[in-house]
Amino acid sequence: MDKKPTIYIGADHNGYELKAKLTDYLQRGGYTVSDEGDREQHPDDDFPQFAAQVIHAMATDPSYDVRGILLCGSGQGMCMAANRYKGIRAVLGYNQESARSSRNDDDSNVLCLPARELDFEGAISIMHTWLLTPFADAPRYKRRIEQLDQLG
Repeated sequence: MDKKPTIYIGADHNGYELKAKLTDYLQRGGYTVSDEGDREQHPDDDFPQFAAQVIHAMATDPSYDVRGILLCGSGQGMCMAANRYKGIRAVLGYNQESARSSRNDDDSNVLCLPARELDFEGAISIMHTWLLTPFADAPRYKRRIEQLDQLG
């Protein structure tokens, strides 16, 4: 990977602490990271707001390679919210293989992590795999992404 992607990261109250650790880790690793919230831990916040903020930031960034990382308790809610937006291919990263195949085969651009189910090391392992796996760019994968873009 020649240039590291810009990362937009967001989390609700369940992912707040892990988000802070991942943000610090990524910045120390040379990534440009923008924290899209929540910036304070609020036990009654709602995940769709932070998914929307990350997706909006990605959509308005003129850079070629931008990615999003979203965290909530199960990762499912963030994934559902992110996938409401055209051009977003959000995936639930629950292990390294799911992260690898989502990038290699599907060119995923948002990684959703289940903060209640992962410790820091597990999250790092999945995130690294996802960040470092390139899209295979095979004709069949490109065709499927084009079909996804035609939905909804």
